[in-house]
Amino acid sequence: MQANIGDVAQRAKVSSATVSRAFKHPELVAEATREHIIQAADELDFAVSRSAAVFQTGQTFRIALLLNDPSSTWFNAHVYEGLDSVLHPAGYDIAIYPIGTSDDRHVFFENLPIRRNADAVVIASFDVDSKEIERLHSMNVPIIGISALPEEVFDYSIATDDDYAMRLVTRHLLTLGHRDIGYISLDPPENADGSLHYSANRRSNGFLAECAEAHIEPAMLHVPNTSQRVEHALTQLFALDHMPTATCCEQDRLAVPLLSRLQRLGYAIPDALSVTGFDDSTYASEVGLTTVRQDPRDMGARAARHTLGLIARIDDDSEDGAERNNDRGETNDETAGETNNKNNKTNKTPPIHESTQIRMMFRLSTGPAPNAV
Repeated sequence: MQANIGDVAQRAKVSSATVSRAFKHPELVAEATREHIIQAADELDFAVSRSAAVFQTGQTFRIALLLNDPSSTWFNAHVYEGLDSVLHPAGYDIAIYPIGTSDDRHVFFENLPIRRNADAVVIASFDVDSKEIERLHSMNVPIIGISALPEEVFDYSIATDDDYAMRLVTRHLLTLGHRDIGYISLDPPENADGSLHYSANRRSNGFLAECAEAHIEPAMLHVPNTSQRVEHALTQLFALDHMPTATCCEQDRLAVPLLSRLQRLGYAIPDALSVTGFDDSTYASEVGLTTVRQDPRDMGARAARHTLGLIARIDDDSEDGAERNNDRGETNDETAGETNNKNNKTNKTPPIHESTQIRMMFRLSTGPAPNAV
């Protein structure tokens, strides 16, 4: 007869919850206890299968990742890489859900509690409605934000301080004597109705605030985030009464090709025009772009570690509650469920928000304003 988790617990002289924790979350069990449990399991020829764990705990070992831009974009690809570097070794898969509008987002949050096909939800770059995630919180499904808004609704969130970072970029241009500055932002075509909001929008807030303090009025340009974004940016720049001495781009994905195109058109960079970006993404260093460095891979990895911790905490509360029920002779699912809900509400941890370290990358695309004294 095949040994079960109770047999291992009896042989190791620990609780069944401790045995389960030792296999699913070994980092939470003391090394000596873990080794004792493994030895008992080996002696009984006991093995934990993924399918058995899903059946016993209700976990899917799947994390839902909500993205607005394609997963192939620089930021999203590196977020995914960071998440997968931690989640994959822990036995979790990542399911990507494209979210184009607030309606898409609403449908997801309505359907997830019914499908119960994810142990946690990670949202990258856009905002959520606090009312939409209340139901997930009541189900003890952790919600994690990566550069997502508003931070206080997430169990854990991590982001770059976009406002402050863009202030630094703008301050750099002002220090170089620039007073005629243009700002170019990207508007996703899927969000033409403005139903989703992005952390990147805060960058324009920082830019405008810094310009206001310097008593200058910048040119604000908005271009659709399509394959023709550079053409749209150039068209709007050339439509101005005169070319600014500096152009501040919301993202490197616009700044890098715009810089190259301007140079091919005969503009001397930075003698005639300074250009800045944001991200320090692929090719930014190669083209000499002054920009802000952020590390989405690190953000994804840190978010993943907190995700596993949140799942483990919920799982531990459920196991401990079930074990207390068993000690009292209460083994029915309804009683255990009521106890687990009470335990999870009691042990709810306050939200955690972390800001990542940013660094200005000063390169050859910026220089003194042509008319600076």
